[in-house]
Amino acid sequence: MTNLTRDALGWKPFYMSQLEIEELETLMPARIATVHRARVVAFSEIGTLELTLDPGKSAGEIAVGDWVLAAPVEHRLVRVLDRQTTLTRGTEYHSGEKQLIAANIDTLFITTSCNADFNVARLERYLALAHDALITPVILLTKADQTDDPDSYVTKARALGRDLEVVAINAKSPEVITHLAPWCGKGQTVALAGSSGVGKTTIANALTGGNAATQTIREDDARGRHTTTGRSLHHLPTGGWLIDTPGMRGLGVAEVGFGIDATFPEISELADQCRFRDCEHDSEPGCAIQAAIKSGAIDPERLKRFQKLTRENRQASETIAQARDRSRKLGKTIKGALAKKRR
Repeated sequence: MTNLTRDALGWKPFYMSQLEIEELETLMPARIATVHRARVVAFSEIGTLELTLDPGKSAGEIAVGDWVLAAPVEHRLVRVLDRQTTLTRGTEYHSGEKQLIAANIDTLFITTSCNADFNVARLERYLALAHDALITPVILLTKADQTDDPDSYVTKARALGRDLEVVAINAKSPEVITHLAPWCGKGQTVALAGSSGVGKTTIANALTGGNAATQTIREDDARGRHTTTGRSLHHLPTGGWLIDTPGMRGLGVAEVGFGIDATFPEISELADQCRFRDCEHDSEPGCAIQAAIKSGAIDPERLKRFQKLTRENRQASETIAQARDRSRKLGKTIKGALAKKRR
């Protein structure tokens, strides 16, 4: 890759404020492009760096898009800088951990198709994750050229949020670059997310000028096969950066209460008007949300999906809190045992 300035790589004052003078003199900022089991590849002002991890550092704690400080001569990653935004998902089995998806994203392109893949509940999950991370969501509707009524899909998608950007495209059209240009300018970082087979690789090829192979979809349910198998950072001719992600079948939520409220503002804003603070919005007297449903101001199906996500988030968040508590207690026990051994 041609050497790039820090600004071109997406460097911002937020990251500069974290550096000590000594680090500025001896280390080099670099941006993570790919993450492997015991090493990472990063882009920097002097080109591509392959960096090893110090003992005690785990690749699972590093995300594509991260800014790090590197010792280029030793090919060593020294420190991961605090992230401006972090996109994560809850684990499917509520193991007490969250999975890193990508870091330092400005815009999340939530991609679905104008066919059987279109699923409002799944889109709301992506929106909750994006809102909670303070990442701007944009819904991309692919295969708009393969349906007789693309406007109906646009209308359904726009109903999922206030001022929500929705773009219907033919992923194979050269106009894709023009449609998505507002979010792909110099130093901006976008990420592609969505199910397999919705055209993410085709969009990535259009934006980057690449030619990664694509896969066909099953005609019976519009499900796709995985094309992208790992997350990676790509430079765009427009000056921006693209993080491509594999299709995700499981999309759990955990510790994203703010994101859920932001995804369902017509519900969360009315909740404070309920008579009871712990109102479940089912059959309690004085429920402002049930009153809004009766008046037609709130879609009852939206409420059901809001309640489902809220319950799942609460359970997963409690599980994570319990796991962290166990980890803290185990750490104290180990420290105590080592202290006794040294006496």
